[in-house]
Amino acid sequence: MSSETITTALLLITAVVAAGVLISAVYPVVYTMAGSFSSTTHASDVRMRTDFKVISTVASGSTARVWMKNVGSEAVPYAEIQRSDVFCGAAGDFERLSYSAAGPASLSSGEWSEDFLDPAYDLNGNRQWDTGETVKITAETDLIPAFGQQVYFQFSLPSGVWRTGEFTVS
Repeated sequence: MSSETITTALLLITAVVAAGVLISAVYPVVYTMAGSFSSTTHASDVRMRTDFKVISTVASGSTARVWMKNVGSEAVPYAEIQRSDVFCGAAGDFERLSYSAAGPASLSSGEWSEDFLDPAYDLNGNRQWDTGETVKITAETDLIPAFGQQVYFQFSLPSGVWRTGEFTVS
């Protein structure tokens, strides 16, 4: 009987130690997975709440101007507008343009800029593209086609939200 008691005690101690080892090995993995899941969920939530529409366009010569309105519920920081990708040119023959901080008045071919910090666009001056605010993109490229032909334009935020538009050169 005493040998059974010792055997049972040893098995119980072994089971407790094994459970402790298992918990100490599994807990960090579960904690890391929860953090990854949380950050992925947040990124998806931001992407789903971010939305904008092209509301007006004009192109002539080598310049295209595109006005876009934030219609989502997520504000887009000014830094993300600057880090966005802009593609512009003839439909089927366009290029990715480089951002120019010098502003729309001093663009060279292959560059784009925005007028967002103008009080007419950043209505509350908080350097965020809030719901209802408009951003004006000016793109300069030699690939804009002749009068009456189609221009392709795409604006893509760093989060992966993007919009395209095709419009006629006037």
